[in-house]
Amino acid sequence: MITQHRIYFENAHQMDALARHSVDLVVTSPPYPMIEMWDTLFASQSAEIYQALATKNGRNAFELIHRELDAVWQEIWRVLKPDGIVCINIGDATRTFDGRFSLYPNHAHILDQLLKLGFHALPAILWRKQTNAPNKFMGSGMLPPGAYVTLEHEYILILRKGSKREFKKETQRQNRRASAFFWEERNRWFSDVWMDIKGATQHLGNRAARRRSAAFPFEVPYRLVNMFSVKGDLVVDPFLGIGTTMWAAAAAARNCVGYEIESGLRAEIQAAINYLMPYANARINQRLKAHIDYVKQNKSDPEQFKYTNRHYHFPVKTRQETDIFINPLASLQTAEGDAFEVTYSTETSQLTQTSPRPHNPKTTP
Repeated sequence: MITQHRIYFENAHQMDALARHSVDLVVTSPPYPMIEMWDTLFASQSAEIYQALATKNGRNAFELIHRELDAVWQEIWRVLKPDGIVCINIGDATRTFDGRFSLYPNHAHILDQLLKLGFHALPAILWRKQTNAPNKFMGSGMLPPGAYVTLEHEYILILRKGSKREFKKETQRQNRRASAFFWEERNRWFSDVWMDIKGATQHLGNRAARRRSAAFPFEVPYRLVNMFSVKGDLVVDPFLGIGTTMWAAAAAARNCVGYEIESGLRAEIQAAINYLMPYANARINQRLKAHIDYVKQNKSDPEQFKYTNRHYHFPVKTRQETDIFINPLASLQTAEGDAFEVTYSTETSQLTQTSPRPHNPKTTP
């Protein structure tokens, strides 16, 4: 099995390289409107945005910035298949303009725009980021009524275009079964509140670059890719940043196309490619070891595990888990034009039960 990955350093307003109805899944985290670190980026897109920020007109700046994002959502609607899914990690913003402290509900604006385009909303996920502490006082501290609630969560909006996806051919059904997740993963991943992913850990690449790009940790897109696509699908990230969605797609044996307007991130993306194979394979081994540990912890009740996975020969809880196979990465080849190709192994012998946890590889000397 081979997957292909390509980065386009251009604005995602027009994804000319992608045909209509060619994409299975979108996973992305755009720059957050009304967060000060993104002011320069958004102001460079529009003189009106620059003026609104300069004159401290928060409400107007909020609407104008989202107008830039709206153009991308329109293009996503074009390229996504009729049964495709879009997952958007977005946080709301708080900001003071002219002495007035306000919440800017980014998630609500994006959700409203996607519904207007024709998407159907599915239950969303609240990602409670452990890097945000509730003891960060906002406003008057302990004195009412001028204290403000601390934002400790972000949203992962999940929407579908059209009807539920069908797998009509036997080869498609086989691939779907091989792409399944473990019972205990399903229980954790499909909870509407994620509290086990820290915002500053589990990342592949340079820490400084991640802070500069505000990239989400690897585990967020890795879960979403496994939850809402199957092997061989095409995943798109219109705000690629330092490439986290692409690394997650490659680790999960999906194809990926990413768009990034800041060409200065090219060096960071290319550096991270060098560490993708060992990082991804360690994460795969971690999943397998976690399942084995789960079985051991619950072995007192053998009735829980009535089935056996036919590839790994370990117990599983449901029939749907018997065909799971997580392909390890066997080779990676870079190509011209900011692209690379991954080849996968079909051998379980390359996986060990004692593999280390994914580490945080350095990409700078």
